[in-house]
Amino acid sequence: MSAFAHLPLGQTIPASPHAVSCSLPTMRDVRGYEEKDPAVTRHLTSGYPRFVVHPFARQLAAHTVATEPALADRTLWLVTSAPMAEQLATHLNVKKSGSAEIFIRDALHGVTHLAADAATGARAKVFLQNIGGFISSREAEDHLLRAGLIATLHPEENFAGDAAAEIRRHLHRALPATSEADLLIANSGMNAVKAAFSAVSQVQAPRGRTVWVQLGWLYLDTIEILKKFTATPADYVYARDVFDLEALERIFARHGHRIAGLVTEVPTNPLFQTPDLRALSDLCRSHGVHLILDPTTASVFNLDVLSYADVITSSLTKYAASEGDVMAGFVAVNPAGPDAVELRRLIAATLEPVYSRDLSRLAAEIGQVDEVLKTINASTAKVVSFLESHPAVKDVFWARHARSEKNFSRIAHRPDATGGMITFTLKKLGALENFYDRLRLPKGPSFGMKTTLICPFMYLAHYDLVTTPAGLAELAASKLDPDLLRLCVGCEDPDDIIATLAEALG
Repeated sequence: MSAFAHLPLGQTIPASPHAVSCSLPTMRDVRGYEEKDPAVTRHLTSGYPRFVVHPFARQLAAHTVATEPALADRTLWLVTSAPMAEQLATHLNVKKSGSAEIFIRDALHGVTHLAADAATGARAKVFLQNIGGFISSREAEDHLLRAGLIATLHPEENFAGDAAAEIRRHLHRALPATSEADLLIANSGMNAVKAAFSAVSQVQAPRGRTVWVQLGWLYLDTIEILKKFTATPADYVYARDVFDLEALERIFARHGHRIAGLVTEVPTNPLFQTPDLRALSDLCRSHGVHLILDPTTASVFNLDVLSYADVITSSLTKYAASEGDVMAGFVAVNPAGPDAVELRRLIAATLEPVYSRDLSRLAAEIGQVDEVLKTINASTAKVVSFLESHPAVKDVFWARHARSEKNFSRIAHRPDATGGMITFTLKKLGALENFYDRLRLPKGPSFGMKTTLICPFMYLAHYDLVTTPAGLAELAASKLDPDLLRLCVGCEDPDDIIATLAEALG
């Protein structure tokens, strides 16, 4: 009998209105979620906050529209700030002048468009998803309370002092070479990526540098930012193999004087590959290219990467907010790197602020990060050992995979550092659905929580690719199996995690 209880479709993970994950217990549910099947979506009260408009935000938007006669027949997107509203309105008006209007009332910021204009609505949602622009669930909750639409706030522990200072204090432990000015807190990891990208672009464009290089297969929205916000399609270059330095050198030889920046994750998501950062950093600096590194998958608290990067971006939703109920991120500027002063200024001006209650909640959790990572690191190694030895499992990828071990060890703070991320495939063709449906672990998006989570990652992140011949060919070219499972080990007893996996594997 599994130690894990079944979580019904749509159950928030954790059991909080501010949870960042929700249960998708079967492959049918996963497909229904992606295809917006009402039989599935009606059970989803929430979801990952950059992908699903939070119920509090929907309720607040509906109330605002109902009480504002000028908003009749219009859809309202509530966003984080006035600058974000301006960005969204500008984006939506590119093709259809006047289609979007900025809405500001009291402390609420948003953009409206005709409710019947579904295409504009779809573009608004994707834009806000890509760069982290939705209003925070806690900010929406506060507005609802003031309007008398809810009776009370969700009870939770919050930090009583200077929350931003507390968060920076812990970040400084992981990044001791930084000053307070170098550590910039964002409302999400993706907003951190977008701010770093924009700042480097502004610095490099006057030098004739507009090309961006993506090294390895990265997280969905990082790829989208690189594709959508580069000057032209030709300014986006994808280098597939993080280990092929010669191929990268050829790209630099061809575009070197025009390359603004290179972005990669350490390790990458979802294959958890770590490039040779010393060689990569030397190559970038010899060509005047700014290197942006994202250590989210293993945690900046596990890794020492600042000396190689010009800018670090990371989500704090993972590991630092280990309860799984806060969205936040940060940017760290290498004070010894080129253009550091200008990059700090531009990034600080671009980042979206973190709502005060989100800051307080994160500050209350971040002090547990060392203990959480100690537990997760130890458990992950045990789970990997089990999966690698199981006859039903084909491939297992993690931070210390044989191809990455040497590169990863060079940057790990401790010999046991790994992070909690594992991906694996099954040997039997078509076995994914049966295994996933039988498995009793919590199933949903996100990672870096005390709660173990598993998901069919390519289906959730790249459903358009796993369902089309062209998409499958693209995945194959990057050596990505569409049936890849992503397991994010939490703080439960590793023996219970292993026993639950063994039950489903048969």
